[in-house]
Amino acid sequence: MNAPHNVNLLDQADRRIVQATQAGLPLTARPYHAVADQLGLPVDEVMQRMQRMLDLGIIRRIGAVPNHYALGYRANGMTVWDVADDRIDELGERIGQLEFVTHCYQRPRHLPDWPYNLFAMVHGKTKDEVEAKARLIAGVLGQASRGNDILYSSRILKKTGLRIGA
Repeated sequence: MNAPHNVNLLDQADRRIVQATQAGLPLTARPYHAVADQLGLPVDEVMQRMQRMLDLGIIRRIGAVPNHYALGYRANGMTVWDVADDRIDELGERIGQLEFVTHCYQRPRHLPDWPYNLFAMVHGKTKDEVEAKARLIAGVLGQASRGNDILYSSRILKKTGLRIGA
């Protein structure tokens, strides 16, 4: 994976912040204060620099990444949908707003074997729960859905983003 072109805009302090947070923010009530203390920087500077990196697209997001398996969600299903390409932005936005959809995005079709272009991840404690959520998505899509399937996770993959070395 190539680094974003904006990565050249990082100075040494930015790189230290990325290195200190790339495995996650400290699990404390005041994580930015902990990072600032670790790096010997004012907390306002750490927060301003992180916001700047977000604005530039160097950092895509800051958020919690739960371990669904540890929370009891053993049925993790990527629902895949065949919808008209000229409606995918509108429909993807609607599906992505559903509180039980953890992420939703467009992917290219690979016809004739793979007609699906809209993907929405849902988690459940059972396959029945995932299937019920898929039916709710189908209800939102209505006639716009020309077909769908659910792909279940078979193993846990560790997800990490770009890492900057020392």
